[in-house]
Amino acid sequence: MPILYYVHDPMCSWCWGFRPVWMEVISRLPPDIKIQYVLGGLAADTDQPMPETMQVSIANTWHSIQTEIPGIEFNFDFWTKCQPRRSSYASCRAVIAAGSQNKEQEMLLAIQQAYYLQALNLSNDDTLIELAKQLNMDSLQFKYDLNSNATAEKLLKEFELRDALYVHSFPAIVLDQQHTIKIDYNNANNILKQIHLLL
Repeated sequence: MPILYYVHDPMCSWCWGFRPVWMEVISRLPPDIKIQYVLGGLAADTDQPMPETMQVSIANTWHSIQTEIPGIEFNFDFWTKCQPRRSSYASCRAVIAAGSQNKEQEMLLAIQQAYYLQALNLSNDDTLIELAKQLNMDSLQFKYDLNSNATAEKLLKEFELRDALYVHSFPAIVLDQQHTIKIDYNNANNILKQIHLLL
């Protein structure tokens, strides 16, 4: 069975921009293709506030995405409402923790919506735990799993697979660990054509 790897990060703004097209791609894939999500790990854990120059740079990236991908929304209140940290590993662990309750995809979308639309700080465990409650998960189990050794080990395995796929930026699509699919942020057809030619 062919495997289509999707390498992403819950707090990757280009992944958020790509989401509508990616949803169309997976809805139109042949049924015999397995989709495997791989967490990329955009930024390691830190307690340090994000430097102001980086905040400006990322906010500018959001504006660029809105220009390049019509219809993608961002809540720029995040930059005045929150004290951001350059950290996405907590969100990655949250996706893994939610997966143990079969809510991986629900958590991924909840994180993206909370970050980009609701201007919430997803570097904070409390925010992630609140999302788990909203998804009707066992929040005590989620809180334990979020920072457990088992979750940390699973995240490292994700990074090892990311490296084996030779992925260095997100989002990325790789077919059968050897064919990198060129991303088109506005046209699912161009992605599907590449995949069909390789099958």
